[in-house]
Amino acid sequence: MLDFDLAEIYGIETRVLKQSVRRNIERFPDDFMFELTESEYNLLKVSLRSQIVTSNYDSKRGGIRYMPFAFTEQGIAMLSSVLNSKTAIATNIKIMRAFVAVRQLILNPPVNDVKELQKEVRELKQYVEDVFTDYNDINEDTRIQLELINQALAELQVKNKALDKPHNPIGFKANAGKM
Repeated sequence: MLDFDLAEIYGIETRVLKQSVRRNIERFPDDFMFELTESEYNLLKVSLRSQIVTSNYDSKRGGIRYMPFAFTEQGIAMLSSVLNSKTAIATNIKIMRAFVAVRQLILNPPVNDVKELQKEVRELKQYVEDVFTDYNDINEDTRIQLELINQALAELQVKNKALDKPHNPIGFKANAGKM
Protein backbone atom coordinates (compact mmCIF):
# COMPACT_ATOMS: atom_id res chain seq x y z
CA MET A 1 0.00 0.00 0.00
CA LEU A 2 1.20 3.51 -0.69
CA ASP A 3 1.88 6.11 1.99
CA PHE A 4 -0.85 8.55 0.95
CA ASP A 5 -3.48 5.76 1.02
CA LEU A 6 -2.33 4.69 4.47
CA ALA A 7 -2.27 8.30 5.72
CA GLU A 8 -5.86 8.71 4.58
CA ILE A 9 -6.89 5.45 6.29
CA TYR A 10 -5.10 6.44 9.51
CA GLY A 11 -6.63 9.92 9.34
CA ILE A 12 -3.29 11.76 9.31
CA GLU A 13 -1.40 13.81 6.74
CA THR A 14 0.98 11.99 4.42
CA ARG A 15 3.89 14.17 5.60
CA VAL A 16 3.24 13.10 9.23
CA LEU A 17 3.32 9.44 8.23
CA LYS A 18 6.54 9.95 6.22
CA GLN A 19 8.17 11.86 9.10
CA SER A 20 7.33 9.07 11.54
CA VAL A 21 8.74 6.46 9.18
CA ARG A 22 11.93 8.47 8.53
CA ARG A 23 12.46 8.98 12.27
CA ASN A 24 12.23 5.18 12.72
CA ILE A 25 13.78 4.05 9.43
CA GLU A 26 15.62 1.14 11.11
CA ARG A 27 12.21 -0.48 11.67
CA PHE A 28 11.54 -0.55 7.92
CA PRO A 29 13.98 -2.76 5.99
CA ASP A 30 13.55 -3.05 2.21
CA ASP A 31 11.16 -5.98 2.51
CA PHE A 32 8.88 -3.88 4.77
CA MET A 33 8.91 -0.58 2.90
CA PHE A 34 10.62 1.07 -0.06
CA GLU A 35 10.41 4.38 -1.83
CA LEU A 36 9.11 4.26 -5.39
CA THR A 37 11.47 5.36 -8.14
CA GLU A 38 10.39 8.12 -10.48
CA SER A 39 9.78 5.60 -13.30
CA GLU A 40 7.66 3.40 -11.00
CA TYR A 41 5.74 6.43 -9.87
CA ASN A 42 5.15 7.55 -13.48
CA LEU A 43 3.64 4.15 -14.26
CA LEU A 44 1.20 4.59 -11.35
CA LYS A 45 0.58 8.32 -11.82
CA VAL A 46 -2.23 7.99 -14.36
CA SER A 47 -4.35 5.74 -12.15
CA LEU A 48 -3.43 7.59 -8.95
CA ARG A 49 -3.79 11.19 -10.17
CA SER A 50 -7.02 11.84 -8.28
CA GLN A 51 -5.72 10.28 -5.04
CA ILE A 52 -2.42 12.10 -4.65
CA VAL A 53 -2.45 14.89 -2.09
CA THR A 54 -0.10 17.62 -3.25
CA SER A 55 2.36 19.44 -1.02
CA ASN A 56 4.25 21.99 -3.08
CA TYR A 57 3.43 21.53 -6.72
CA ASP A 58 6.27 20.14 -8.82
CA SER A 59 5.25 19.86 -12.47
CA LYS A 60 7.80 17.10 -13.19
CA ARG A 61 6.37 14.80 -10.53
CA GLY A 62 2.71 15.73 -10.88
CA GLY A 63 2.43 17.75 -7.67
CA ILE A 64 4.44 15.75 -5.15
CA ARG A 65 7.74 16.73 -3.61
CA TYR A 66 8.91 13.24 -2.58
CA MET A 67 8.29 9.85 -4.12
CA PRO A 68 5.70 7.78 -2.26
CA PHE A 69 6.64 4.98 0.13
CA ALA A 70 5.22 1.56 -0.67
CA PHE A 71 4.57 -0.69 2.33
CA THR A 72 4.34 -4.47 2.44
CA GLU A 73 2.14 -6.32 4.92
CA GLN A 74 5.02 -6.45 7.41
CA GLY A 75 5.69 -2.73 6.92
CA ILE A 76 2.09 -1.89 7.68
CA ALA A 77 2.30 -4.04 10.81
CA MET A 78 5.40 -2.08 11.83
CA LEU A 79 3.52 1.20 11.36
CA SER A 80 1.47 0.38 14.45
CA SER A 81 4.59 0.73 16.56
CA VAL A 82 5.56 4.00 14.87
CA LEU A 83 2.09 5.55 14.79
CA ASN A 84 1.20 4.76 18.37
CA SER A 85 -2.33 6.12 18.71
CA LYS A 86 -5.57 4.30 19.37
CA THR A 87 -6.82 5.16 15.87
CA ALA A 88 -3.58 3.88 14.30
CA ILE A 89 -3.73 0.61 16.25
CA ALA A 90 -7.42 0.00 15.45
CA THR A 91 -6.82 0.83 11.79
CA ASN A 92 -3.77 -1.42 11.69
CA ILE A 93 -5.78 -4.35 13.07
CA LYS A 94 -8.39 -3.84 10.32
CA ILE A 95 -5.70 -3.69 7.65
CA MET A 96 -4.05 -6.88 8.94
CA ARG A 97 -7.41 -8.65 8.86
CA ALA A 98 -7.91 -7.43 5.30
CA PHE A 99 -4.51 -8.89 4.32
CA VAL A 100 -5.46 -12.21 5.91
CA ALA A 101 -8.81 -12.22 4.09
CA VAL A 102 -7.12 -11.48 0.75
CA ARG A 103 -4.57 -14.24 1.37
CA GLN A 104 -7.39 -16.68 2.17
CA LEU A 105 -9.20 -15.71 -1.04
CA ILE A 106 -6.03 -16.33 -3.03
CA LEU A 107 -5.35 -19.67 -1.37
CA ASN A 108 -8.99 -20.85 -1.35
CA PRO A 109 -10.92 -19.14 -4.12
CA PRO A 110 -14.69 -19.33 -3.74
CA VAL A 111 -16.40 -22.16 -5.57
CA ASN A 112 -18.12 -21.02 -8.71
CA ASP A 113 -21.53 -22.73 -8.48
CA VAL A 114 -22.21 -22.37 -12.21
CA LYS A 115 -18.89 -23.95 -13.17
CA GLU A 116 -19.45 -26.70 -10.61
CA LEU A 117 -22.89 -27.44 -12.07
CA GLN A 118 -21.48 -27.39 -15.61
CA LYS A 119 -18.83 -29.89 -14.53
CA GLU A 120 -21.46 -32.15 -12.96
CA VAL A 121 -23.64 -31.96 -16.09
CA ARG A 122 -20.63 -32.91 -18.27
CA GLU A 123 -19.89 -35.85 -15.97
CA LEU A 124 -23.56 -36.92 -16.04
CA LYS A 125 -23.65 -36.71 -19.85
CA GLN A 126 -20.54 -38.85 -20.07
CA TYR A 127 -22.07 -41.38 -17.68
CA VAL A 128 -25.30 -41.56 -19.73
CA GLU A 129 -23.32 -41.98 -22.95
CA ASP A 130 -21.32 -44.78 -21.34
CA VAL A 131 -24.52 -46.47 -20.12
CA PHE A 132 -26.12 -46.25 -23.59
CA THR A 133 -22.95 -47.53 -25.20
CA ASP A 134 -23.00 -50.48 -22.80
CA TYR A 135 -26.74 -50.93 -23.46
CA ASN A 136 -26.17 -50.92 -27.22
CA ASP A 137 -23.36 -53.43 -26.76
CA ILE A 138 -25.72 -55.62 -24.69
CA ASN A 139 -28.45 -55.25 -27.31
CA GLU A 140 -26.03 -56.25 -30.07
CA ASP A 141 -24.87 -59.24 -28.02
CA THR A 142 -28.51 -60.15 -27.30
CA ARG A 143 -29.45 -59.80 -30.97
CA ILE A 144 -26.60 -62.13 -31.97
CA GLN A 145 -27.62 -64.64 -29.31
CA LEU A 146 -31.26 -64.52 -30.45
CA GLU A 147 -30.17 -65.11 -34.04
CA LEU A 148 -28.14 -68.14 -32.91
CA ILE A 149 -31.13 -69.45 -30.93
CA ASN A 150 -33.45 -68.94 -33.94
CA GLN A 151 -30.95 -70.69 -36.18
CA ALA A 152 -30.70 -73.63 -33.76
CA LEU A 153 -34.53 -73.80 -33.53
CA ALA A 154 -34.80 -73.80 -37.32
CA GLU A 155 -32.30 -76.64 -37.51
CA LEU A 156 -34.24 -78.54 -34.85
CA GLN A 157 -37.51 -78.00 -36.77
CA VAL A 158 -35.94 -79.38 -39.95
CA LYS A 159 -34.67 -82.34 -37.98
CA ASN A 160 -38.09 -82.88 -36.36
CA LYS A 161 -39.85 -82.76 -39.74
CA ALA A 162 -37.51 -85.44 -40.96
CA LEU A 163 -38.28 -87.53 -37.87
CA ASP A 164 -42.07 -86.95 -38.14
CA LYS A 165 -42.37 -88.34 -41.73
CA PRO A 166 -44.54 -91.44 -41.91
CA HIS A 167 -42.35 -94.48 -42.05
CA ASN A 168 -43.06 -97.82 -43.59
CA PRO A 169 -43.68 -100.14 -40.73
CA ILE A 170 -41.08 -102.73 -40.24
CA GLY A 171 -42.10 -106.28 -39.81
CA PHE A 172 -44.95 -108.69 -40.82
CA LYS A 173 -48.29 -107.30 -41.90
CA ALA A 174 -51.22 -109.50 -40.85
CA ASN A 175 -53.76 -108.32 -43.43
CA ALA A 176 -51.39 -108.14 -46.36
CA GLY A 177 -52.17 -111.58 -47.85
CA LYS A 178 -56.02 -111.44 -47.77
CA MET A 179 -56.95 -109.54 -50.67
